[in-house]
Amino acid sequence: MTSAQVGSEKTPEKTSEEGYERGLGSRQVQMIAIGGAIGVGLFLGAGANIAKAGPSLIFMYALAGVIVFFIMRALGELLLYRPVSGSFAEYSREFLGPFFGYFTGWTYWLMWVVTGMAELTAAAIYVNYWAPGVPRWVTALVFLVMLFGVNLISVKVFGELEFWFSMVKVTALIGMIVIGLGVLTFGFSSAGDTAAVSNLWAFDGFFPKGIGSSLMTLQGVMFAYLAVELVGVTAGESENPEKTLPKAINTLPWRIALFYVGALTVILCVVKWTEFAPGVSPFVEAFAKIGIPAGAGIVNFVVLTAALSSCNSGMYSTGRMLRTLADNGEAPKVFSKLSTTKTPAFGIAISVAFMGIGVVLNYVVPEKAFGYVMSVATAAGIWTWLMILISHVLYRRGVVAGRLPASSFPAPGGSKCSWIAIAFLLFVTGLIAYDADSRVCLYVMAGWAAALGVGWTILKSRTPQVTAPR
Repeated sequence: MTSAQVGSEKTPEKTSEEGYERGLGSRQVQMIAIGGAIGVGLFLGAGANIAKAGPSLIFMYALAGVIVFFIMRALGELLLYRPVSGSFAEYSREFLGPFFGYFTGWTYWLMWVVTGMAELTAAAIYVNYWAPGVPRWVTALVFLVMLFGVNLISVKVFGELEFWFSMVKVTALIGMIVIGLGVLTFGFSSAGDTAAVSNLWAFDGFFPKGIGSSLMTLQGVMFAYLAVELVGVTAGESENPEKTLPKAINTLPWRIALFYVGALTVILCVVKWTEFAPGVSPFVEAFAKIGIPAGAGIVNFVVLTAALSSCNSGMYSTGRMLRTLADNGEAPKVFSKLSTTKTPAFGIAISVAFMGIGVVLNYVVPEKAFGYVMSVATAAGIWTWLMILISHVLYRRGVVAGRLPASSFPAPGGSKCSWIAIAFLLFVTGLIAYDADSRVCLYVMAGWAAALGVGWTILKSRTPQVTAPR
């Protein structure tokens, strides 16, 4: 289906959200949005990226943050045009055709399954801080089962747990920033003598390993921003999406400025970048250097909470995406059924089973598990974001031509910012292809695309009405 065909006669009917409980209030949606911007990519992945890029990582997070805001404003315009659960697949289906809806829905499911693996891996690493003798796969399995139980209860329980998970992360990050500023201003603690703003350029400059090395961190930086789009998945279960979604999206810039750019700036002022290493949370390392009693342990608890929060969100979103696919005939009908607590329990269960592969990876290759799953999740996330942006461009064309109603939350600059974001994401994909360590994810995605292509062919032969343009 081309953009010219979309809505030529009438406004598209809203996708049914029948059966879901609109149990997510404004307080919970706001915190889900905030929590989505604070994850293991910042708390753990930033360590390896600091080692690669030094203080210039701050600029990379700021640059990527601008692009992510463009993506979210594009999504926001679409959400207020037609708020539906499983929105990315629905918009791809409407503006690009049924195959793209099918492909995007399954790829977003893959992204969250793989992200769940990354979060479980990170959680196991954090627990090793206190209990180095406990095998990582055991810890990952325990957390997997625990969060699975939470997601089966109800969306209200999920929302409440995610609210408090996010509250811990936000409070702790603000506390870290305040303490870091105190060290810089008053010079207390064992890091006080060496803490200085000049640490941002005193050790081989702001780009100590060159601009090229800094740009290569963009794939890890983009992984850190995965999940900001989760607010779109909540649209079908929000009490008042017209009010809560714009507010959640418009607060994104200050969240990025404070929690990413601000936190990293303070940490790299307090502790020089050469003291950070891959595989160790820079926040835990910084508090160990500051020497606050039990400070590093407290921060380790916070980053553990962040990992569990993201995995919790992953279970939530995968079940909803599978139900959207099933409702459109692109997945087995059993995924469309809701439990007595109005959750897509079977879809969540299958997703959790696949997340269990992360437990296996932690058993087979514990040192490389995080890097493998991070690169695959990033590639799947880039596809999802591209589909949001392209759908937005086509939607704007429909609005300008008078074929589609205008959204109550238009993106600034129309589709111009979406084009900029598309170019940026294609550039990051090129960087992934250039990097031998992360290139493997493109092979995985090629295999995934081939598998989905086979599935589409079978679907087309068995139920042609599902694959026909609508």
